Amino acid sequence: MVSSYSCCPFPSTKAFQISPSFVFLSPRYPKLLPFTLSGILRARARPSSGCAAKTQEPIRTSYTGVQLEETVDGTKQGKLRLDSWISSRIQGISRARVQSSIKSGLVTVNGRVVDKVSHGLRHGDKVNCVISELQPLRAEPEDIPLDIVYEDDHVLVVNKPPHMVVHPAPGNATGTLVNGILHHCSLPTVALSEKEVLSDTEDVSDDDEGFCYGASAAASVRPGIVHRLDKGTSGLLVVAKDEHSHSHLSEQFKQHTIQRVYISLTCGVPSPSAGRVDISIGRDSNNRVRMIAVPGLNHHGRARHAASRYKVIEVLAGGGSALIQWRLETGRTHQIRAHAKYMGIPLLGDEVYGGTKSMALSLLRPRTPPNYNDQLSRLVSRLERPYLHALVLGFEHPHSREMMHFSCQPPPDFAEILSDLRKIGTEKPTFKE
Repeated sequence: MVSSYSCCPFPSTKAFQISPSFVFLSPRYPKLLPFTLSGILRARARPSSGCAAKTQEPIRTSYTGVQLEETVDGTKQGKLRLDSWISSRIQGISRARVQSSIKSGLVTVNGRVVDKVSHGLRHGDKVNCVISELQPLRAEPEDIPLDIVYEDDHVLVVNKPPHMVVHPAPGNATGTLVNGILHHCSLPTVALSEKEVLSDTEDVSDDDEGFCYGASAAASVRPGIVHRLDKGTSGLLVVAKDEHSHSHLSEQFKQHTIQRVYISLTCGVPSPSAGRVDISIGRDSNNRVRMIAVPGLNHHGRARHAASRYKVIEVLAGGGSALIQWRLETGRTHQIRAHAKYMGIPLLGDEVYGGTKSMALSLLRPRTPPNYNDQLSRLVSRLERPYLHALVLGFEHPHSREMMHFSCQPPPDFAEILSDLRKIGTEKPTFKE
């Protein structure tokens, strides 16, 4: 038996009336998604219940007490921030961890304590840094409105809004999805250990398979975040409510049998209009908050296999943008964003991966009729996040073994940008047989 659920967080679905279906099906679950993408996007509202290191040393899991004594060589570099420079000298450490050490007074420059993370360094400055102990973070229950798409005794499916962080971390201890789930499930405050709250190689959160929040809990039930969505990404996310469910769902992610379909708005249009990107992804050694596509078979560092299928649903604004559907075969941090950048079509609004406002203007302005110039300026000024939405989620229920699939409309900001782009121009892509 297959169960299907859908939700629509805003009243108007006119902007999403598209056809035909472009939903990709997994060969393992050919009947898992027996509905069309146009059907999803017309769905009616459903009530809600609620710089690199000098050596290739193994990356550490704990940095407490690590000391750095080094003189800045800035002869070939521009402006250097204290936190960024230290992060580049200690392989694998997160900038958040470095910033915590700086704020704790554990960093000196030329013998003087500096507690400003953005302090500018000059060539010849002598830096001494000791990495502070990472204090346990407490996740407090918070009464945060959640859009619950589905819930039973074992799993919770949530429609995450854009701009919400999934789990607490240094700098984001409150207002997260986990804080809201603790309250929703009437669970107590959770104290997280260093390993639970922050692996120093994971200081950004995105859809990444096999991630576990609080999996080591033995005495109490904790919300088990099996996978993640980046702060700016909206859409569907499954939470395990018990250890067995967490284990079963995690295994599905590892086996790539979870169904995940995303839609995005891009800068430009890919060529060809449909295809498969099979390019490994690793962390950018020059920017710790960014991943990078690493082509070729011989990879250095921690690049991991990543594969995405894409298909253009609609060409927008004369080719200045496109509405694209993605299906993930793997789940790596920032996978779609990194693959889109590699393809030369960064997501609209994705400042980290090149989808900047200036990039959008440079592509859209030449294709926009003069009478739309004011509207175009307003459109670009409203770009506040990468326009990526987790549209479809399908999995085998960890207890009943029933095939579950869920769909959820993009949020209003996505709909409004898409509507404005369509006013400039819209056409269906042509596909070669």
